[in-house]
Amino acid sequence: MYTWFDALLVTLLAFVTALGARRGMHGLVWGLSGVAICVLVNALLNVPLLAGFLALLLSAGASLLAVRLIPEPGGQAWRRWAGGLGGLALGGVLLATLTLNFPIEQRRVGQRVQAVYPATTLPAPIYDAVEDSLIKRELTGLWDGSSLLQTLIIPDQLR
Repeated sequence: MYTWFDALLVTLLAFVTALGARRGMHGLVWGLSGVAICVLVNALLNVPLLAGFLALLLSAGASLLAVRLIPEPGGQAWRRWAGGLGGLALGGVLLATLTLNFPIEQRRVGQRVQAVYPATTLPAPIYDAVEDSLIKRELTGLWDGSSLLQTLIIPDQLR
């Protein structure tokens, strides 16, 4: 069953994709550099404030480079499609990150410790929406996925 949380995530994905398409080739650079910067910063830094500052500097540099190298970003339809792909890439990362970064609760079951996602300590409307989310069910496999995807989507769970 779709929940309001799923609707919010799909709306976010559509918005970021449309924003990339509107920007044309700059949208492609924006989306792909955003994903690359997230991987790089998450892999290299354990200090959140420093990571945020580095991400800000790298994104400003990517923006300036895109403006200088691509003087005419829009116009033709293929450029809009390329921008949409960049927006889709960044939107997909945002969607997965928002879906999989709620608190995890640990329960003791006999001698084992079992992880429960999302934590039952969340407010009831949020817990119910995330627990019943179809998108969450599809994306929970990323916890066992490649280390690159884990670094991109759930870097705090790796530490």
